[in-house]
Amino acid sequence: MGLTRQVISTLTNEGVDVMGPSTLAYHYPDQNIVSGSLLTVEANHFGVLKSRGAVLDVYDTGQFPIQTPDKPILGSFVPAFFGGQSPWQYEVLYINRAKLLVRNTGVATSAEMAEMAYQVEYYVHVDTKDGALKLVTHMPFTKHFILTDEVAGYAGPVVEQAINQVVQVTPMERVNEKIHDIVELVKGHLGEFLGVYGITLNDAKVLILPKDERMRELISLRAFGLSELDAVRYYLALKMAEKGLVSAPNAAVGQPYVIGGATLGTFPVPAVTSPAATSTA
Repeated sequence: MGLTRQVISTLTNEGVDVMGPSTLAYHYPDQNIVSGSLLTVEANHFGVLKSRGAVLDVYDTGQFPIQTPDKPILGSFVPAFFGGQSPWQYEVLYINRAKLLVRNTGVATSAEMAEMAYQVEYYVHVDTKDGALKLVTHMPFTKHFILTDEVAGYAGPVVEQAINQVVQVTPMERVNEKIHDIVELVKGHLGEFLGVYGITLNDAKVLILPKDERMRELISLRAFGLSELDAVRYYLALKMAEKGLVSAPNAAVGQPYVIGGATLGTFPVPAVTSPAATSTA
């Protein structure tokens, strides 16, 4: 039975687009695409046509009949190997042109070697046909998809290096004073790196916090103008108040807690008589 022509699209039979907000690229799974099939490219996609490893063409929005070209854009094929008649086997790759959100998380160390947790969120998209060509050339597919999580995996070391470049020489309490410099550094390194894959970086946001929750609360208290000692006292008082201890205010001001005129913690300790002295008596 001969192969039948078909309509190639990212839409399912129910009209749902398989390329969601976390899909950067999609490999059409049918291997029986033949010359004359109709390739449909949606408004927010690019279409890339390949045959036996060679990129034949990159398509913008519209519908296009698949036809054998004279020569490929990228790669090569030898029809003479098949006696002058090549049994074409086509592949269709779809590239998402919409802006997609990518997220990286990790841990950096401050000048005091304190652990700082960071979260970087940025928007990316493929802007041109040349970008689509770079993407399918340099970034491999996992099964039939390239997801934003995979982009984050590629970009992770670049993000970590850019953040550590500033954080490692900055005291923990002053890291957020450098946040603008960190954001610009991340955008510069990340934009250059993603450009190799044909991906355009739109914007980036960086959030850096002490990894230890206790340190976050102490720094928040320091932000009110408290000294280091007062911050520790107020932190202790807050924790005591959470437990319902009435002595919490005393802990905050560093004063002993008094009940009925007796100060807790200052009761006299009776003298201990040694066994030897007792036996002698």
